Amino acid sequence: MKTHSRMIVRDMWHLRGQLIATALVVMCGVASFVSMRCTYDSLRIAQAEYYQSYRFANVFAQLKRAPLSLTRQIAEMEGVAGVRARVVMGVTLDVPGLDEPASGRLVAVPERRAPMINDLYLTRGRYVDPKRPEEVITSKAFATANNLELGDTLGAVINGRWQQLTIVGIGLSPEYIYEAGGGTIFPDNRRFGVLWMGETALAAAFNMEGAFNDVALTLSAGAMEAEVIVRLDDILTRYGGLGAYGREEQLSHRFISDEIAQNRISSTYLPAIFLGVAAFLLHIVLSRLVALQRTEIGLLKAFGYSNFDVGMHYLKLAAITVLSGVAVGAAGGLYLGAELTTLYQHYYRFPTLPFAVTPEVIAIGVAVSLAAATAGALSAVRRAAILPPAVAMRPEPPPTYHASALERSGLSRLLPASGRMIARHLLRRRWNSFMSTFGIACAAGILLVGGFMLASITHLMRMQFEEVQREDVMIVFNEPASASARLEVGRLPGVLYAEPFRSVPVRFRSAHRTRRAEIIGIEQGSRLRRLVDAEGRTVDLPPDGLVLSRKLAELLGVVAGDTLQVEVLEGARPVRSIQIARLVDELIGLGAYMEISALNRVMREGPSISGAYLAIDDRHARDLNRTLKSLPAVGGVAFREALLESFQEILDRSVVTATLINIIFACIIAFGVVYNGARIALSERGNELASLRVLGFTRREVSAILLGEQAALTFAAIPLGFSFGMLLSWLLSLQLDTEFYRMPLLFTSSTFGLSLIVVLVAAAVSGALVARRLNELDLIAVLKTRE
Repeated sequence: MKTHSRMIVRDMWHLRGQLIATALVVMCGVASFVSMRCTYDSLRIAQAEYYQSYRFANVFAQLKRAPLSLTRQIAEMEGVAGVRARVVMGVTLDVPGLDEPASGRLVAVPERRAPMINDLYLTRGRYVDPKRPEEVITSKAFATANNLELGDTLGAVINGRWQQLTIVGIGLSPEYIYEAGGGTIFPDNRRFGVLWMGETALAAAFNMEGAFNDVALTLSAGAMEAEVIVRLDDILTRYGGLGAYGREEQLSHRFISDEIAQNRISSTYLPAIFLGVAAFLLHIVLSRLVALQRTEIGLLKAFGYSNFDVGMHYLKLAAITVLSGVAVGAAGGLYLGAELTTLYQHYYRFPTLPFAVTPEVIAIGVAVSLAAATAGALSAVRRAAILPPAVAMRPEPPPTYHASALERSGLSRLLPASGRMIARHLLRRRWNSFMSTFGIACAAGILLVGGFMLASITHLMRMQFEEVQREDVMIVFNEPASASARLEVGRLPGVLYAEPFRSVPVRFRSAHRTRRAEIIGIEQGSRLRRLVDAEGRTVDLPPDGLVLSRKLAELLGVVAGDTLQVEVLEGARPVRSIQIARLVDELIGLGAYMEISALNRVMREGPSISGAYLAIDDRHARDLNRTLKSLPAVGGVAFREALLESFQEILDRSVVTATLINIIFACIIAFGVVYNGARIALSERGNELASLRVLGFTRREVSAILLGEQAALTFAAIPLGFSFGMLLSWLLSLQLDTEFYRMPLLFTSSTFGLSLIVVLVAAAVSGALVARRLNELDLIAVLKTRE
């Protein structure tokens, strides 16, 4: 073995504890980066390939009714590459084994299979037979949630008539990777599903022969989407068009894209912090090693080794440490990434979701880790390289001590002898003390971020499903009904209390900004559906004017007091100007609200309602469900408990899973930082502590001095770590601010408690390990004086 290699092996064995701790930190950073980045790449690639292979549309529009001949005019528009006009209808379903009514969306498909926009991928079964009008293909999510098999039948209320539908296929569509319906943005796959039915049978069932009420377009390369949307709206206005919109506003695409973006954020910010801590640890370890090996460095230079040779020795030591962490971290990251991708495949419906491992991801992980190691080791390596041989072979001059502020103030007399020794050492080596404190603070801060994410998710769900949505059931009518429908709803079996609401689809305009949304009209003082801000305060509806969620106002670039142009997307499509009365910090969705009678006045209609929120008696729930299944006027039903379970599932598989992984990594980092600090302190003070033992101090007293210093640094680091963690949490909450939900900046006692307990346990375990080594000190070897 060459001399250089023997030196590296010797140094690695001597510093094995610190280097293993540092390698573990690198491992956490690389594993976090590789797992999240590969998951991100897998979702991004699968989405792009799915969209291209199955011709996902670029522009969508719904309308009342238009003749199929209109599609020729649409196809001739500049920038349009393809048109698919179809019938899409909502129905109530009776699903075997499900007590509650389910909502279905019937989508027309050609009887003879051919390539089409928003094409179908059959996972099982076959295509519909044109001679069998009752046959349907059901979405995989709906079939899986209800254990439906080929040949099973569903009851459906189609245009007021009861009909049996037979499942002949189970399929997927790029239009419904994320399935939600029934007047909510939350999926409930048991109670909402998409069914594809032959276009002739579906058109005949709803008296839509030769007509369509839904259109999807693909655009040619270079086409201006905004211009196509404007022209399409002009064509469809006279046919009851509800406003065309682009892919970015399509519910499924928006949710999946936000999910992919969150994976990109997770694969960028947290690994960067982990690798930054690793660089810090390498700096401390190598700085101490250079100080201990001054004589060896001088001898090497005296025997002809160049500054470059000496510097490369320490850089190789850092590189070996980092590459060891990279190797384990990359393997662990690939395993975690594959598991996360499998989890996404279970919930997001892609034909295939292969785990994508690109060489670039591994290369970036290695490059970034080595860059962090080089940055951390550079100053220590430079100090070793520039030491002249004559200076290096002399012992390091002792520091110059003088009375500290603590001693000048007289406060030191209040401390015992060991306490004065601890205080003097910390105050006289301020920079080392600060660096050790900062390292522990980083670990505490990362742990606080994990606790913040979990606490915020819990708070978000509690606010939405306990304070905002307090109804047991929400029903949505097929068409707006008169106010007398409220009385009829109130007489349904098991209904204790009913509150009506009016939902109006609109397009908001503010200067060049537009946004499609719904204005929800609810009663003043509503008990079942309330406006609640992020702090949990109830917001009263003004008698006139709009209340917008702050996120929607931000997207439109408006504030309270501004006037919005509101284009109604139903009926005669009137355009109104409505003042924004106030903003509300909602945590979920993009809400727009008005007092229901004020909304009726804006619409210049009588007391009309779109549905109702219901509080029900559980004892009569079965009777209510049976009745709702047979009501032709009801187009959708949503159950709060089911939505809560569904939303919990979404957050568990995305945010919570990633958060728990990062908390585990943060625990490892906390131990690595605290243990490294304690071991380095032992190395730095070995001579002093051995001297105290020779002078008569007991092992317990000597241990108390060393561990007391570490305890003081740990307790000083905790408030600094909390501040760092709060800052990092704030930055992450800004990055995770999506249109679907916003993470409130919330810290609970358990949030701080998790961080505190982990750091204290890491300090205690590290202290025990260091105390053991302190008890095993060879006093004669340590006290030898270098000549």
